[in-house]
Amino acid sequence: MGEAIGTLILIIILIALIAACIALYFTPTIIAVKNNHSSKTTIILINVFLGWTFAGWVATFVWALDDSVYQRNR
Repeated sequence: MGEAIGTLILIIILIALIAACIALYFTPTIIAVKNNHSSKTTIILINVFLGWTFAGWVATFVWALDDSVYQRNR
């Protein structure tokens, strides 16, 4: 029984770690969509296809944070 609980805890930790990695990977997409970025479609596509490279992820992250191109509806 103790071994089964240990395995279950390990699986839960692994699932949480995978979910955190996915959330981190899609952070630029989340930011762009949340802020209604004017280039959100392009940011999403670049993030999906080039986000696995460090340069692609950093580029989309900086682009998503760029305040000068937000479409603010206030």
